[in-house]
Amino acid sequence: MKIEPGSKLAMIGDSITDAGRTRPIGEGLFDALGKGYVANIDALLASAYPDHRIRIINQGCSGDTVRELKARWKKDVLDLQPTWLSIMIGINDVWRQFDLPRQTDIHVLPDEYEKTLDELIGETRPHLTGLILMNPYYIDLNKSDPMRAQMDRYGSIVKALAAKHDAIFVDTQAAFDAVLAHFHPMSLAWDRIHPNHIGSMIIAKAFLNQIGFEW
Repeated sequence: MKIEPGSKLAMIGDSITDAGRTRPIGEGLFDALGKGYVANIDALLASAYPDHRIRIINQGCSGDTVRELKARWKKDVLDLQPTWLSIMIGINDVWRQFDLPRQTDIHVLPDEYEKTLDELIGETRPHLTGLILMNPYYIDLNKSDPMRAQMDRYGSIVKALAAKHDAIFVDTQAAFDAVLAHFHPMSLAWDRIHPNHIGSMIIAKAFLNQIGFEW
């Protein structure tokens, strides 16, 4: 497996990562890691690799775009000094363009999204053993849907940044698309964004596959 024993893995993002985690630092017993994909990853790593003692910290924050991520980056990433970092951000950057179309001042367009994420990664990558970038997703197979099409554009940015910064890329959209051949989107997320227990495990499985988890 790519994540070494004794690693400290910080996972940052929006509500999909947050999933009700503990504040100010999402680490500890019971639901400290939230009830989403981060908790699933922790459970599977700890049960399959108990001797590795990999420490996971959930620093997701509901509603975040890359702007909010940048504002809290020092406190929620750099100050924690992780050896590994996972980032999944972009859903709200896209979503606000569609659910709040008149509030253009809060819209994070592709150029700003790429520039901000690139800067944060560039600042942090030299201090990390490993970096994992997860693309934002929209749980709908209709690629001509405007929101799905825009989400795919942002996902392409993440994939390019992963290549640029020597990061592991986790294609969450492809993982959902594969399952959507058998399930309706509503059975995975009522709003096509916030996953239920099945959707959370789809994300966790995609993540673990890319780090070489042995099932």
